[in-house]
Amino acid sequence: MGINKIGDGQAWKFGDDISTDLIAPGQYFHLRSNLSELAKHVLEGAEVEHTDSKFAELFSQGDFVVAGRNFGMGSSREHAAAIIKISGVSAVLAKSFARIFFRNAINVGLPVIQCDTGRIEPLDILQLNLKEGFVEDKTRNFKLPFAPLPGIMLRILNSGGLRKYVKEHNGLVLPRD
Repeated sequence: MGINKIGDGQAWKFGDDISTDLIAPGQYFHLRSNLSELAKHVLEGAEVEHTDSKFAELFSQGDFVVAGRNFGMGSSREHAAAIIKISGVSAVLAKSFARIFFRNAINVGLPVIQCDTGRIEPLDILQLNLKEGFVEDKTRNFKLPFAPLPGIMLRILNSGGLRKYVKEHNGLVLPRD
């Protein structure tokens, strides 16, 4: 059940310190009440490795955002995580995340995985196993382990986000794992 396995999608690689201002560019602030339109500009301000084009014009549904350290830093733009999900990105893999961004991503149902992304190259084909805790790079034939997400986070992701989880369970039910 749910999204325990995700893939096969291409890796779109970014560097360190990708801020929420780069994820949801400020010049499109007027679109924050229309997230589908804002999602057309996701990561527009961030440099994508291996290309001069804009990420939103290149990636395909199911692809992965792969980054370095401190992904989602900066202001607590809640819509930053939401537009990544709305755009069709399967998951975000990074060496580390800003705490607020990480929480917002789980809340909207966007898988965010902390792992050593250094070996992943641009356009590698990836598959993610949330339950067992590894990313498989099918292009280079290796697996990257990561600490599996706690059970409650997997349940929230499998429900499609916190709001849907609470609705399904008639409240915030926190089972003991």
